[in-house]
Amino acid sequence: MMNIITVAGAAIFIFGVWLYNRLIRGRNRVATAWSDIDVQLQRRHDLIPRLVTAVDQYARYERATLEAVTELRAAAMRAVDVRAKGEIEEKLSAGIVRIIALAENYPDLKANENFMNLQNELIETENYLQFARRYYNGSVRDYNTMIETVPSNIVAGGFRFEQKDFFQKTSDDAANVPLVKLGSIE
Repeated sequence: MMNIITVAGAAIFIFGVWLYNRLIRGRNRVATAWSDIDVQLQRRHDLIPRLVTAVDQYARYERATLEAVTELRAAAMRAVDVRAKGEIEEKLSAGIVRIIALAENYPDLKANENFMNLQNELIETENYLQFARRYYNGSVRDYNTMIETVPSNIVAGGFRFEQKDFFQKTSDDAANVPLVKLGSIE
């Protein structure tokens, strides 16, 4: 009888360690995925001043749009909370789209090699950011599911694992893109 209890206790202990390690791997996967997003956000933040400068030379009366994007960039760089950062970054994305759309009104700007290079870099960065966001959100989904489901929720609760927030959009529907008006971003 004592051997059965010892074996059962050891099995439960080993199972608990295995669940704990899975939770740690999930949490680390979320942190790594966030790091990928952070790199792409920093790359985008570094490109924005150059884009604003290039557009400003051609579209001086679009100053309000350029200033709004510059302010959103600063706010995005200050944001720490994933949810708040996601909301600001979504508005910033819409502002960037608005700035790039300005090129349609300025044929000289559209033909400018520097502007075209910046536009291509931003498009590339947005694509990388989209992939990183999807991976991060998938990692968060898996991690949060482990925290909520039996039996891993017992280990997660005992060691105070906390759920993580998703980043930005939950789908890629055009309907989720914020409205952008000249001079303001909503």
